[in-house]
Amino acid sequence: MKALQDAYIVAAARTPIGKAPRGMFKNTRPDDLLVCALQAALAQVPGLDPVLIDDAIVGCAMPESEQGFNVARIAVLLAGLPNSVGGVTINRFCASGMTAISMAADRIRVGEADVMIAAGTESMSMVPMGGFHPSFNPHIVAKDENIGMAYGMGMTAEKVAEQWKISREAQDQFALQSHQKALRAIEAGEFREEICPVNIVEQFPTLGSAELEIKTRQALIDEGPRADTNLQSLAKLKPAFAAKGSVTAGNSSQMSDGAGALILVSEKILKQFALKPLARFAGFAVKGVPPEIMGIGPKAAIPAVLDKTGLKLDDMGWIELNEAFAAQALAVIKDLGLNPDVLNPLGGAIALGHPLGATGAIRACTAIYGMRRRQAQYAMVSMCIGTGMGAAGIFENV
Repeated sequence: MKALQDAYIVAAARTPIGKAPRGMFKNTRPDDLLVCALQAALAQVPGLDPVLIDDAIVGCAMPESEQGFNVARIAVLLAGLPNSVGGVTINRFCASGMTAISMAADRIRVGEADVMIAAGTESMSMVPMGGFHPSFNPHIVAKDENIGMAYGMGMTAEKVAEQWKISREAQDQFALQSHQKALRAIEAGEFREEICPVNIVEQFPTLGSAELEIKTRQALIDEGPRADTNLQSLAKLKPAFAAKGSVTAGNSSQMSDGAGALILVSEKILKQFALKPLARFAGFAVKGVPPEIMGIGPKAAIPAVLDKTGLKLDDMGWIELNEAFAAQALAVIKDLGLNPDVLNPLGGAIALGHPLGATGAIRACTAIYGMRRRQAQYAMVSMCIGTGMGAAGIFENV
């Protein structure tokens, strides 16, 4: 049996994250956001012949409308890549981007490819959560054992908060820390390496004329973090999902727009083009949990990926735990004993945003560059997933 070969990340770029549905990318298409991330990643490896790219795997949680028609292939072509480069869109909800990285790495590891693109894109401004025409299988609501699949994610967070006894005060404190860390990171330029500027082109009618006024501005930083966030303002927010609940808009992830892209290669390509890797892909795991407490998914996925890679939590010098809700993040932190010193050092989705299928690719960019700045050996990206799953991936600094 042929031994697995290593897959290396040689480029990683993401767009700033915009607030949905009325933020800076409200009129920017998700395929255009993806084109920006792809072109930025390709620019990081100018000596690599794009003809060698075997395929592009792109995560998208709601692949319809503006992000339908196989958005992966559309973006590959719009980005100016050769016609020979393929494209496939995949969906594992919030872990779509991380799953794309894993699938791209696996193609290389088994020797079926030497150069792969892994990416994610999502516009929650243009395509709402659940899509435009959601249609549940009738069996989901007909049987009690299936009803958890029909729960909105906010209700699953309420169930986690209740079962793990996560107080409203603890959730709001966690949310405040997310904003504070993100604001400090932006001020210090921590995201500068990973973010590619996005040109926003807007057209406005001119009174008394048939001509349109065209204005262009550039998005450079994430839009979500708020300097005016404090415990008093968070405490005033009403529960968003249950009348007497504790989960609010303030301690939940923000609906967002964004994209991220990474380029993975084999060791042969590293040597052939004298490329310097950003990281080695170490491993990935996904595990299922009861749908009604889907937020606890990382509790199952993190031990699984550590077991696969032969690593320990103490080996992780950087952990990106996606903050879908403060309640679920706190429950995972509590049960696994995650080290707060390495957990979401630059803030998380509560402050920075959560563009669903793009988040895994975006957080991978943050983890890889952050791990390198801290000179840590390993970084992990983990998230919960709708319908009851958790995913976790590990990268090694090389």
